[in-house]
Amino acid sequence: MRANKIRSMWERGAWVLNGWCTIPSGFSAELMAGLGWDSVTVDMQHGVVDYRDAVAMFQGISTTEAVPMARVPWNDPAHIMKTLDAGAYGIICPMINTRAEAEKFAGAMRYAPAGYRSSGPIRASLYGGPDYMEKANDVVLGLAMIETAEAMANLDTIAATPGIDALYVGPSDLSISLGGKPGLDQTADKVVTAIAAIVAAAKRHGKRIGIQCGSVTYAKKMIKDGFDLVTVLSDSRLIAALGAQTVKDMRAG
Repeated sequence: MRANKIRSMWERGAWVLNGWCTIPSGFSAELMAGLGWDSVTVDMQHGVVDYRDAVAMFQGISTTEAVPMARVPWNDPAHIMKTLDAGAYGIICPMINTRAEAEKFAGAMRYAPAGYRSSGPIRASLYGGPDYMEKANDVVLGLAMIETAEAMANLDTIAATPGIDALYVGPSDLSISLGGKPGLDQTADKVVTAIAAIVAAAKRHGKRIGIQCGSVTYAKKMIKDGFDLVTVLSDSRLIAALGAQTVKDMRAG
């Protein structure tokens, strides 16, 4: 089975640079993946991407060395299993608030006896190889999003859940849940303290830790603070930022 580069990078102590795709286009995803990201995540929750779009995007990503991942819309086994069958090598699942929800997510990620994933890797076996079903349990990655006050109260039991490979900080929702303002690159004391607690919990339980970032500067700080994976901006944000700057530069003078 094709190796998961994220796992091999983590095993040798490296951090992972994750790209993020919200534009529903196979070509756009292929272009994004070819820029040198270690992995690229297709956002099926807050992007405008549906399942058919995602399949084409995974096909585009697969022309590069980037690992294809997805954020699913919700902790729904149907979404999780179907996205894995389409070829995602990692799933980021939003709003994991309890041990029971973490177990539900982890179970959908893996075939029996480790979980209850249904057999039918229609595209995953093309991407992963003919031995996909034999080895997938040890290759795919499940990243549980921690982004609420409820999740903070259950942090250790979530982090201790077998089959959860990493915790993933959703800083905007986390801040809202703690009474703060939405946004990435959080600096409010309450949110910073919560993020540090999530990192500590992941380390205590031998799990990896990732976070969504809005700038290179903040992402580099997160790496220094112990994060194993950082997502920096997204395809749409990068286009908007460079496009706005280009227009500004052309209008100047």
